[in-house]
Amino acid sequence: MNRVRGTAVAAALGVVAVLGFQNVASGAGAEDARNESRPAAYSAAADHDGPVRSEVHKLALKSSGRGEAALSRRTTQPFGMLGVSWPDAGADVNGTIEARTRSTETGEWSDWINLEPYRPGLDGERPSERGSTEPVWVGRSDGAEVRVGDGAASGTLPAGLRLDMIDPVAGASSARDGDADAAPAAPAVDPGPPSTVPQPPVVTRAQWGADESLNDEGPIYLEKGIIKAVFVHHTTDGAYNCADSAAVVRALHVYHVKTNGWRDLGYNFLVDKCGTIFEGRQGGIDQPVMGAHTYGFNSESTSVAIIGDYTAAGASAAALEATARVAAYKLGQYGGDPAGDTTLVAGATQKNYAGKDFVAGQSYPFGQISGHRDGFNTECPGMKLYPQLPAIRTLAAGPVQALKVTSVGGGAFAVDSGYETPGPVSLNWSTDTPSSLIRGFELLADGRSVATVAGSARSASTTLVPGAHKLEVKAVHQSGRTTVTAAVNVNVPTPKKFVPVTPERVMDTRAGLGVPKAPVGADGVVTLQVTGANGIPSTGVGAVVLNVTATNVTGTTSYVSVYPDGTTRTSASNLNLVKGQTAPNLVIVPVVNGRVNFYNRSGTLDLIADITGYFTSVGEGSTHVNLGPKRVMDTRAGLGVPKAPVGADGVVTLQVAGVDGVPAEGVTAVVLNVTATNVTGATSYVSVYPDGTERTSASNLNLVKGQTAPNLVIVPVVNGRVNFYNRSGTLDLIADITGYFASGDGGASHINLGPKRVMDTRAGLGVPKAPVGADGVVTLQVAGVDGVPAEGVTAVVLNVTATNVTGATSYVSVYPDGTERTSASNLNLVKGETAANLVIVPVVNGKVNFYNRSGTLDLIADITGYFRK
Repeated sequence: MNRVRGTAVAAALGVVAVLGFQNVASGAGAEDARNESRPAAYSAAADHDGPVRSEVHKLALKSSGRGEAALSRRTTQPFGMLGVSWPDAGADVNGTIEARTRSTETGEWSDWINLEPYRPGLDGERPSERGSTEPVWVGRSDGAEVRVGDGAASGTLPAGLRLDMIDPVAGASSARDGDADAAPAAPAVDPGPPSTVPQPPVVTRAQWGADESLNDEGPIYLEKGIIKAVFVHHTTDGAYNCADSAAVVRALHVYHVKTNGWRDLGYNFLVDKCGTIFEGRQGGIDQPVMGAHTYGFNSESTSVAIIGDYTAAGASAAALEATARVAAYKLGQYGGDPAGDTTLVAGATQKNYAGKDFVAGQSYPFGQISGHRDGFNTECPGMKLYPQLPAIRTLAAGPVQALKVTSVGGGAFAVDSGYETPGPVSLNWSTDTPSSLIRGFELLADGRSVATVAGSARSASTTLVPGAHKLEVKAVHQSGRTTVTAAVNVNVPTPKKFVPVTPERVMDTRAGLGVPKAPVGADGVVTLQVTGANGIPSTGVGAVVLNVTATNVTGTTSYVSVYPDGTTRTSASNLNLVKGQTAPNLVIVPVVNGRVNFYNRSGTLDLIADITGYFTSVGEGSTHVNLGPKRVMDTRAGLGVPKAPVGADGVVTLQVAGVDGVPAEGVTAVVLNVTATNVTGATSYVSVYPDGTERTSASNLNLVKGQTAPNLVIVPVVNGRVNFYNRSGTLDLIADITGYFASGDGGASHINLGPKRVMDTRAGLGVPKAPVGADGVVTLQVAGVDGVPAEGVTAVVLNVTATNVTGATSYVSVYPDGTERTSASNLNLVKGETAANLVIVPVVNGKVNFYNRSGTLDLIADITGYFRK
């Protein structure tokens, strides 16, 4: 059947739009809105749709005959809204009308409330119209008092003054039980035009309990069917609970119809201070319904009334947001711009609040979002809400405001020029614009969109290729207007090859080598220049390999973190120390600006650093090949070398090239986890260096009698063999190979990452929160998380720390998940010890296993990089 719109047809048919029809007429998305927003009802169940029969209690005022009238203080029937009315709509009250009420909950009387008279004719010429004040919501009350003073020289008041008190739930049960008179159904109308922005969630008349039996005339639609402006109002009092908002709307509906004599609720939409939007005048959310709101300009506009009095305080952010969403939706149906202007034809000769004259039939400019006072002589929408109209326009029209990047993560770390990442990066941002008004965000890399997220998102991620990049966030407002953040510089270094160097001491705080001659104090940092010195190139260096030793420790406990200068230190650590201890650990530390920082947590200590190589993207270098973990040397068993302890100033030589899977040619360095045990000297140290070269002062293990200690060593290979030197006493040495470096491009290149903590059994980071038990294994996912790519990773570089050791002795083995654990170990521990060791562990299926031999212990792992083909 053909659908119809128009007053004449509706009037001729004598029908009205009823409750159930609203969901049809409200356009696309109305059902979603219905489900999204449902307020709690005022003293009535909120889980039913349907009419709520309200009552109007009327009490006549008594005239004194001197231009004054009053209603003495008295107990009344329950009510929630009140106003004063009189039969002659054209009669004026030039003085004051005031009322006060008694709270049902507290029994206390309110202060006097000023009631402002309505302008007659707001809903057109209506024989049933009464003169009245604006209604005021007073909450649940059971007592009232009124006083009226004309204040005019004539000393006369309109006849028939009465107090109208609205109880918005008086007939709730009977109405819902079907006792309310049903209004006849109205014919359907064509859906309203689509809007350029989404329809916001709106509480329909059915949901707030409109008593449609009050509406026997049907809606009127704008003559030309086009909404050119939205007028913003305030209405009733601000002292209400949002759970009562539906009751406030019901009371306004009853007041406008029964007291004012209007055809329906005057406003097209209402918004409460919590941001809930209510459908107002009947006729359809998506329709150009004529309301009764802005005298003289109703015929080309719609309205939004924010529930509350905004004379002394502004509207809430939620109310402004909701108002903007309604205004944008309605204007968007007709190609309007919430930030733009329009012209409206005056329907009456009058002045506005600013004194501007309007002549009926003449056109005048208005903002497409205007205040009631712009078209009529009233303070409405309030002295504090009116200045908020520009904010409503901006919210509705866009663009997204105050958009800025707040942090960069996902594997990226700060450097002097911006950020550096091995590839993965995420940007986090903030904005002052509510998510409901944002269509979405785009992450731009070098001006190209690489990720799109919803308007509620505040982060996005991508993976970048090697090179320098500029990242930005673009916000798309629901209007289509866009905003772009300032660019963030992010660099992805090219994969780097390894260049081994003869082990050489480059830093010693005891001697002033490389840094000032002084212990490092509590929370102290020393900075070492590593590029352009000691044979290391000035440019192209991405990371250096240092064996770092701490000694002369005075703090009860402390730890040392080695990290790139120009970046922020993280929670990662490299050495864990106790008073009097001397301990080494190998560190592969990224180089950002040519320098490396060494941080000491507490007490004082001396630091020594020996360099064994660097990673570079310039010139020739070696790539990494996984092997093992596999035991290749044990002086206790005669594996790889003669079966005998190594004596004082003794050297054992291990053949590494051409055996145990290591190629005979092209090997430039091997990765060995070297462990010393059965130490007989009071103190000693072990140096591992290339056979065929002169041993330097560099060392790899620092030992005391009876100690068992490991350390990772990346040692250059000159003639296929590696030497192991012991300074004093005797000891046994064990070596486990985990890989090697070979010339050419056959292996994997190194990518910096971190230092960053990726596992902690104490906190449940990366693995379950629980100590690792005897013969227990925990498995850490390394590929595809924490900035490590999901594919192509051959090995990860982890600094592994064990603590809270309960077994008398134990050891930890780190090995690739998906392989059989061998006899190789990485940490050798005694009860109560905290110890760390660097591990370069192959990656087979994206995961790495950590095995504990006995007792229980906690394990921590910090990543410093990975190898990738």
